[in-house]
Parts: sequence; structure tokens; C-alpha cells
Amino acid sequence: MTEASGIALEPVDGSASHFTWRRFGGLWRTAGILIPFLIFFITLAIANGQFLTRQNLVVNILYLQTPVLIIAAAGTLVLIAGGLDLSVAATFVLAEDIAAQLALHTNPVVAIVVAIACGALVGLVNGMVVAYLRINALIATLAMAFVVSGIAEVATNNTFYSLFDKPSLGKFATTNFLGAQSAIWITLVVVVLLGMALWRTTFGRYVFAAGGNAEAARLAGVRVSRVRIATFVLSGAAAALAGVISLAQTLTTTPYSNESSLAFTVLAGIVVGGTSIMGGDGSVTRTVIGVLFIALIQNGFDLLQFNSFLIPLVTGVILIMAVSIDVWLRQRRR
Repeated sequence: MTEASGIALEPVDGSASHFTWRRFGGLWRTAGILIPFLIFFITLAIANGQFLTRQNLVVNILYLQTPVLIIAAAGTLVLIAGGLDLSVAATFVLAEDIAAQLALHTNPVVAIVVAIACGALVGLVNGMVVAYLRINALIATLAMAFVVSGIAEVATNNTFYSLFDKPSLGKFATTNFLGAQSAIWITLVVVVLLGMALWRTTFGRYVFAAGGNAEAARLAGVRVSRVRIATFVLSGAAAALAGVISLAQTLTTTPYSNESSLAFTVLAGIVVGGTSIMGGDGSVTRTVIGVLFIALIQNGFDLLQFNSFLIPLVTGVILIMAVSIDVWLRQRRR
């Protein structure tokens, strides 16, 4: 029997207690990221007069984080369903290269659509390898990252593309609407749609069920493999969309050396936002806060002129604390 909330499929015995702990855990996770975020936000606002300016909040933080937010929002569904996608950075770069080449020879619409479709294809392959070959998601997607990077380097001959002579693709991310760039509005739409899909649809309930108790979900008729494949497809498409947005923002492709840092920045934002690394629990909203919290740390160090080498140290400590809270909540729920 399922819980009334549809979040997970559990036995009837003890379901009330389980539901209480799930709600308590959700509150703990939300408070665990929201309170530090607000404290740090207020501290920066008091410590530096430039922090609350539109240039800093909208451009330096929100606008520049749009690719990471899109990837992390979709990656949240993968993690909740019990998976992990380390190929997002390679897909991101591949989509940039595809979009750049097509934009130079066709038109921006074709470039955007084909790039996103290729990202979804990478996600589909990831999902099928994990679901049907039963290879650990970390190993499968790490291997896919090497494969995709290799394909991109061979196809482009390790060439970086510039679209300064054809800036029309830039309008996809930089068009100003109601005081904000189109990249921000696209990100908002993606985040809202994924959040609603997770919490307001049958698919979302199946995502939680697949990560929370896959065997119980299968017995209840949930096609766990298909659900997990769908989350990987969304993750691949989101990574490709983020790549197109990044290309439109800078009009240049990203060096392959930046791949690993992007993947781990995304994963850090998801985990710091309170999504369980063991699956079955998470929130797109909290992921957004987690990503922006890490961005705030970087922004704060720049504004206050602190040693930037301390940023990885601080981020790592916060990540350890987030994982510790996750482990503690799971132990208390047992």
C-alpha cells in the first residue's frame, strides 16, 4: 500500500511514524540550508555595500549561475530516483560544440533544438546502461563522460569556436525582459516545471518511490527502470540546454579542462540543498538554494577580498555537514 502522500511506497505497519519522520526530515533539510543561506546573505549585505546592487545580485550571481541551476534541478530528480549523473559536464561541452557549429552554418533555432536532442540522447544511453545492464550509475556515467568528451574532441579536432561574427544565438540568453535576461527566465521556467513534476504528478511520486524503496515500488506496479531512464533523459537534455545558454552568454565554447569542476559544482549544490545521496528524498527548491548558497560564498569572497583558495575548503566543510545531516536523519528514521 502506498502512503497517502504518494511520496514513497512502504508497508502499512509503522507508516504513520515513517511519514512523521519524512516530514520532520524535510523540515530539517530545509532549515539546514535556508537558515545558513539567509544568515550569510544578511551578513554580506551588511559587510559590503555593493552586494545588494542589481549588478551583483542579478548579473554576478543569478545570471551567471543559470547553467548550473538548470543542470542541478534536473540532476535532483536523478539523485532522488537512486541514480547519479557525472556525464553532465561532458554533455554540456558537447552541446556547446554542436550548437556552435550549427549556428555558424544554419540558424540558431536548429542549433538549439539539435543540441538539446543530442543531450537527451546521451541521457537515454546513460539510463539504459544503468537500468538494463545494471552497471553502477557512478561508473556508467563517468565512463560516458569520457566517451562523450572523446567524441566531442574528435569531432571538433579540439577546436574552440567563437560566434562573435554571428551573435544571433546570443539573444537566446541575453535578451532583456522585465528587467532580467532571458537566461534567467528560461531557468525559472525549467525549475518550476521540474519542481511541479516532482511534487504534483504521478511521475514525481514514482521518482521518490524508485529511490526510496525500489523493490516495494516494483511490487506496487511502478516501472522503476523506465522512471530512472526518464530522469537521465531529463538530466542530459538539461545539461545540453545549459550548454547552449552558456554559449549564448559568452559566444565561445568551454575548454574541456573545466568539465570536472562543473560536474562537482552541480553535485555539491544538489547535496548541500539537502537531496539525499542515497535516494528517495530531495527537493528542486532546496537544490536552487544550495546552488545559490555556494555562489554566495564565491561572491562573498570576491567582494570581501578574502583568499579565494579558501573557497574549496569552505565548500567542502559545508558539503560534509550536509551529508552528515542526511546520514543522521536516515538513522533516526529506522
